[in-house]
Amino acid sequence: MRGLWVLLALFVAVFGKETFEGQQVLRITAVNEAQINLLKELSANEDLGLDFWMEPVDESLPVDVRVPFHSLQAVRAFLGYHEIHYEIMIQDLQDLLDEEQREMMKLKAQPRSSDDYNYAIYHTLNEINSFIDMLVQENPGFVSKIVIGKSYEGRPLNVLKFSTGANRPGLWIDTGIHSREWVTQASGTWFAKKIVTDYGRDTELTSILKNYDIFLEIVTNPDGFQFTHTSNRMWRKTRKPNSGSSCIGVDPNRNWDAGFGGPGASSSPCSETYRGPYAHSESEVKAIVDFVKSHGRIKAFVSIHSYSQMLLYPYGYTSTPCKDNAELHEVAGKAITALKSLYNTQYSYGSIITTIYQASGGTIDWTYNQGIKYSFTFELRDTGRYGFILPASQILPTAQETWLALMAIMKHANNNPY
Repeated sequence: MRGLWVLLALFVAVFGKETFEGQQVLRITAVNEAQINLLKELSANEDLGLDFWMEPVDESLPVDVRVPFHSLQAVRAFLGYHEIHYEIMIQDLQDLLDEEQREMMKLKAQPRSSDDYNYAIYHTLNEINSFIDMLVQENPGFVSKIVIGKSYEGRPLNVLKFSTGANRPGLWIDTGIHSREWVTQASGTWFAKKIVTDYGRDTELTSILKNYDIFLEIVTNPDGFQFTHTSNRMWRKTRKPNSGSSCIGVDPNRNWDAGFGGPGASSSPCSETYRGPYAHSESEVKAIVDFVKSHGRIKAFVSIHSYSQMLLYPYGYTSTPCKDNAELHEVAGKAITALKSLYNTQYSYGSIITTIYQASGGTIDWTYNQGIKYSFTFELRDTGRYGFILPASQILPTAQETWLALMAIMKHANNNPY
């Protein structure tokens, strides 16, 4: 009987959602600039409905693309005709999504405390918000919740503040700015509990919190995150309508006033990397901008994404190295060495433009230009086998190893005030 109820719950959960039966994720390997240009032409064909998880930039990086079933034959024919190698990374995307839903439907008792919260499965927006409130209630005087603004659809933009005194400089961490990158929000909840658990026990974290407040925004794009649970698991952007277009949403990591509108961002509202009509047009972005400016003493800013296993620092919009390039490279190296020490997970690191691709209007380019020297972006697990559909079994290992890297960054900031 229990199996029947699980199936019924699964049916209810997916009813009304966009489905992805027969859709495949291809990994394409271009060998020269000519093939990269052909893939860029392919990506510009909006009729195919392609969703590039890793965009065509140069032949040093693979290109991952989700292909709707109706476009598979055309895309394969195109790649075959031009002798561009590809392999199938995900045979049927819906199979993975169904498994993800089954994991979420496993016995999920209402947690009585943050100790009972299941950090090893994916959670809904309401569940994460309840966790935030629970953590605050359990830790008065140490943990508080700040609402820095509202999303386009009116949801609160909740930030956890961990503080041991007044008038401290701050360290910022955000997760989930791209809504479909579920392992980031899941890691964010684990980080919050880790801070509470380790304060007073771990000497390094305790030292950091004697000098700094830590701010943690777990669901930076709540409208998009809610939409991934109710309607379209692959949704990336915000949910604000675009004037003059039927396509909705802006890429909140192309919307910052740092090289805004330059290469590596799209002017098309239908693109996954649409920059928006103007810098800071998205309330989710503007809220962070206003908070950073009003606080005035944020000393480290870490924005966490997935996937591809990289640790990146400015710049993304220009090839000119930032003035602190050597120090940031050293810090990134220490951070990924710490990360690797736990499960031997391999990360690459460097400036955004030299390590992954050119991207204008990005978060940490803006924060760095605001004087926040220690500005970093993580791209968490994996390198493409599952992409944005990372199995829940990898949540805890991902969070645990990433925490070691975060500690390396925060420790460096603590030991090198400016």
